[in-house]
Amino acid sequence: MFGVFGSFFYIGLCVINRLRIEGSDKIRKLPAQNVLFVSNHQTYYRDVMAIFHSICAAKWGYGRRLWAPFYLLWTPARLYYVAATETMKKSGLLPWLFSLAGAVTVKRSWRDAGQEVQRQVDVSEVDKIYRALDFGWVLTFPQGTTKPYAEGRRGVAQIIKDQQPVVVPVVIDGFRRAFNKKGLLLKKRNVDLTVTFKDPLELDYTASKDQIIAQIMDAIEQSDRYRFPHYSPSLK
Repeated sequence: MFGVFGSFFYIGLCVINRLRIEGSDKIRKLPAQNVLFVSNHQTYYRDVMAIFHSICAAKWGYGRRLWAPFYLLWTPARLYYVAATETMKKSGLLPWLFSLAGAVTVKRSWRDAGQEVQRQVDVSEVDKIYRALDFGWVLTFPQGTTKPYAEGRRGVAQIIKDQQPVVVPVVIDGFRRAFNKKGLLLKKRNVDLTVTFKDPLELDYTASKDQIIAQIMDAIEQSDRYRFPHYSPSLK
């Protein structure tokens, strides 16, 4: 299923636009389980496929560009991504099929059907992510929204404290300019798209959730110092 979807999205990434990958050498050094990729978010679906393309290509020794997508036939590890249940259960064939391509669906505790809510975190939902980490690699978007510089969710920090995974920051760019919000329709051609893998974070798993999420948001370039280049904590 992932190979089918990956091939479908390949044209928009590498033919109509130009995808460049940075730091792919870091992927080949990772263990086969308990790796958590944390990334900023620009579209619902295209981000996931671009990052998965880049991860799979790294296994085959691809450099900064993607060529023929034969790498989709053999991934470096079992790949999963965290997605909101409400997004993946929308009517239509595509969300249903997309959920079969590695989705770990969870109910968001802060938003439902486009409305702000406050509800207790379902422990069974978190357990899905733990099991996926035990089995392979998981991609998550700590902001839980495509809105730039949105606040990171402390639940991601709790997962890190409990599971103590290898945490790899990923920074993507260009997708918001090239595609619509869902990432399915083309807005602009010949856009430079980038996926950058950074070194795994050196984390103190005993630190507070606020400290961990702050470190993550800075690593994926969504903190105040990236939003406001002249930002200084003393000005807060």
